[in-house]
Amino acid sequence: MASKTTNPVLGERALNRATLERQLLLSRAPQSAMSVKGAVEHLVGLQAQNVKPPYFALAARIEGFDPEDLSALMASREVARLVTMRSTIHTHTADDCLSLRPLVQAARDRELHQFRGGLVGVELDRLGAISRELVEERPRTMKELREALLAQWPDADPFALSVAARCVLPLVQVTPRGLWGRSGQVMLTTAEHWFGRPAQPAPAPDATVLRYLAAFGPASVKDMQTWSGLTRMREVFERLRPQLAVFQDEHGVELFDLPDAPRPDPGAPAPPRFLPEFDNLLLSHADRSRVVPQEYRMRAWKGNQAFCTFLVDGYLAGIWRLTEPKAKGADGRATLTVQAFGELTRAQRDAVAEEGERMLAVMSSATAYDIRFEAFNE
Repeated sequence: MASKTTNPVLGERALNRATLERQLLLSRAPQSAMSVKGAVEHLVGLQAQNVKPPYFALAARIEGFDPEDLSALMASREVARLVTMRSTIHTHTADDCLSLRPLVQAARDRELHQFRGGLVGVELDRLGAISRELVEERPRTMKELREALLAQWPDADPFALSVAARCVLPLVQVTPRGLWGRSGQVMLTTAEHWFGRPAQPAPAPDATVLRYLAAFGPASVKDMQTWSGLTRMREVFERLRPQLAVFQDEHGVELFDLPDAPRPDPGAPAPPRFLPEFDNLLLSHADRSRVVPQEYRMRAWKGNQAFCTFLVDGYLAGIWRLTEPKAKGADGRATLTVQAFGELTRAQRDAVAEEGERMLAVMSSATAYDIRFEAFNE
């Protein structure tokens, strides 16, 4: 929405540096200042369709991060994985699992409405009660849950029943799924059962807007709606306007921010960073130009699959993949393959390689590694 008044203008690089600082990507946060659990809370969760991305996301953001730090939080049920924003799986703190999910329930209800054709005759309250009883008796796979529901509604669409269970209930993926270096199929129970306490009342959207701005601002109303999947947030921003700083971007779009939030100099250096697939940095604004150059907008994706990406000077610059040795041992070597979308200077290439070495030292179990630069093939 275009601003009706003249607000201070924040250019693209100013937005880039501010967002990187909020995301702990301009400089890593020392654990003396922000714990791993504190980072998960500050970032309002980490995108987690797969097991490893939250670990790589934190390795890029926390100084001295060890994957076991997050794994231990999962094992002790201080954080967990469940569907929240944008109908995607996120790793959240226990408190956020129990409060943010009620906040975004309206979005889950809209998602469920899309599958109404496969749910003719299905009583959603009864479906929720049956599903809760099953998964709280013991964690179940989605296949087990679907088959039990099909026994009740044999004419329903099986996939629609799965979606309905996930939308009606806050289903947590229980450990060992999600633990570092461990494997396990997806087993589900309710958040209330997993944490041993009831869900909290949904927080006021005002509080969540402030948290979003702290982690992703400065931002527009549409940006926040893109991140959360919520709609009709304009009135919330208007209610908060007196306590917010108001800017506009170079196109006149109104941007809101916390008055005391960091907004670094646009010329501040931004070291390279390696990000996992589906990192929230790239997904949480309606206008992603603050991080994603227009010419690279479609290169981080292929179909519905996202690539692991890396930043140079604060902007999306290419993709990467890590090939680990099949067996651990003295001769086990990992290979980090880096594909830049454009030409890197010698200094940029050296900085990317240095950051790659740092990431491998933290995130790879290999005893040695190679870093290869290849041309990007669309």
